[in-house]
Amino acid sequence: MWDDLVVDSGKVKSGQSLSHLLDPAGVGPGRVATLAANSRKTWDVRYMKAGHRWWLASKRVRDSADAEARLVPEWFIYERNPKDYALFSLGDTLGVRLGSYPVDTVYARAQGTIENSLYMDFDKAGHPTNLAVAMASVYAWTIDFSRVQKGDTYDVTYRREVVNGTPVGMPVVLSSIFTHWDRPIEAYRFDNDGIGGYFDLEGGSLQKVFLKAPVEFSRISSRYNPKRYHPVLKKVKGHFGTDYAAPTGTPIVAVGDGVVTKSSYTSGNGKYVKIRHNSTYETQYLHMSKRAVKEGQRVKQNEVIGYVGQTGLATGPHVCFRFWKNGKQVDHLREEFPPSDPIDASLQQSFAAQVTQLEALKERLAPNAKPVSPDALR
Repeated sequence: MWDDLVVDSGKVKSGQSLSHLLDPAGVGPGRVATLAANSRKTWDVRYMKAGHRWWLASKRVRDSADAEARLVPEWFIYERNPKDYALFSLGDTLGVRLGSYPVDTVYARAQGTIENSLYMDFDKAGHPTNLAVAMASVYAWTIDFSRVQKGDTYDVTYRREVVNGTPVGMPVVLSSIFTHWDRPIEAYRFDNDGIGGYFDLEGGSLQKVFLKAPVEFSRISSRYNPKRYHPVLKKVKGHFGTDYAAPTGTPIVAVGDGVVTKSSYTSGNGKYVKIRHNSTYETQYLHMSKRAVKEGQRVKQNEVIGYVGQTGLATGPHVCFRFWKNGKQVDHLREEFPPSDPIDASLQQSFAAQVTQLEALKERLAPNAKPVSPDALR
């Protein structure tokens, strides 16, 4: 398709529309309007966003043998995301069709020791930083990554998709051992009916009723302490929550399923949300910059309910996370919560086979080496 074509390219700028991009090439407003109308059922041109790449392919046309060549636009390609594109026909038939680049899968293994934080150490070691995010999701119920310590270790096998050699999307953790406070915590991915979950070696689920923390990659700036000296009030006043410091705007998630009982503001709490999870447990999230849920709304575990701020009595951006058990505030970091159901007995054999395959894959991958294709593993 690209033989004998002249190709221009760029990125969509803020405020630019399809008209802005095609008008300099001689595609007037009338034809652009027709193109947009013909394309709407397949892909709406109003979805174009700043920063996305585009290409314009034109053919050289001579009206006579001795005439100077002129460029006639033939195709316009808009990259919807790193994997998918929209191909607009600018010839006699105006329209669009959607396509995808060839996607390859590669495998890799990351291994190391924590010196600062999971995210910082992954970045320093050259591992994908979004692999740290993926690991935080895997261990969200078992490890509070604001409490990882120097000397903790990780050994994770993962796969990821690449397009033309460039990684796209989130890595998928296949197996992992994270040693936290000298306790190795295993995680093996197991898919059942298209749904992936993570389990320990015996088939016990890593998922629990509550997440360990309401924000990722934060740090604990103040712990639950009934005798804490309040930095704003300048007096001893019990602190019945755990403060997680994070940049303003960081998403805050519900640590468990429940119903929002309060989405309000007070001079002390600032903007806050309170959730009843069941007849025993309630949680509260204070000092938000913005609330994302309303009273009476049902929320799911890991659903965004607001964003970190410093409203109310707060000296800096953080979320004060409070936890109630039977109407009494408790230190959630000292509570033990039951896990979700383990793998069903009918699937134990399949799970054991999956673990064997994942262990064999790990052994074939050199730690901290470049990702390899499936062919290289045969």
